Amino acid sequence: MIKFKEYIKPKTIEDAYNLLTTKNAEIIGGGAFLRLSNRKIDVAIDLIDANLNFINEINDSVEIGSMVTISEFEENPVLSKLYNGFLKNVSETVLSFQMRNIITVGGTLYPKYGFSDLITALLVLPTEVYLYKSGKFSVEDFLKTRLEHKDILAKIVIKKENLKTSFQYIRNSEYDFSILNVAVSKGNEVKIAVGGRPAVAQLAYKTMQFLHGKDLNEEIIKEAAKMVSEEIPFADDIKASKEYRKKVCEALVKRALLEVM
Repeated sequence: MIKFKEYIKPKTIEDAYNLLTTKNAEIIGGGAFLRLSNRKIDVAIDLIDANLNFINEINDSVEIGSMVTISEFEENPVLSKLYNGFLKNVSETVLSFQMRNIITVGGTLYPKYGFSDLITALLVLPTEVYLYKSGKFSVEDFLKTRLEHKDILAKIVIKKENLKTSFQYIRNSEYDFSILNVAVSKGNEVKIAVGGRPAVAQLAYKTMQFLHGKDLNEEIIKEAAKMVSEEIPFADDIKASKEYRKKVCEALVKRALLEVM
């Protein structure tokens, strides 16, 4: 159970940041995943009134505020068509519709959840993360960076490029978290991300370098899928073993690469 001493809805991100850094406070996002833990929070900060629920199409990119919910990736006409519906396809399989109405972009991305399908998908797209004080990061760098102080994820920006994309996953049931998920994009280069390891998603750098400049064919894809399963580290948890994830990874990567071929 989560317990709050105070519950505050600041009107601006600046007010939220001041509360966050001067009190024993936490940003609650949509609140969906806080319920998975047993915690006491002195001050719960709700960003619902801080003007962070926006989706703006600007020339060759799309800005998405941190309070945008996962269900809006399905419903928003810009996001649902971006990359031929790639993000719509990813989001509409996340848990139930009721949960997707609660889960926010910031609440998923900022804590760097290992089970997040969205993080895996964003890793293979040209995506930038904007923090209120720490500035701009690529998703890749953000996931690697350990912040020295508390901050607030203000928005993400996804650039439009000519990419073919694929998202693959395996779950025990429709409304469960992924045991493993894989995202692939192909433009001038191929990007491969693996999440649900169960740690946070990461790119398969060695395999991506192996594929650089190569034309995809079934033989190359088979070799690359094997390489990813050897390159990416996996672990055991309550859902699956390390060995199982390794086998599944090879199959999912092969399926994704064949789709973008």
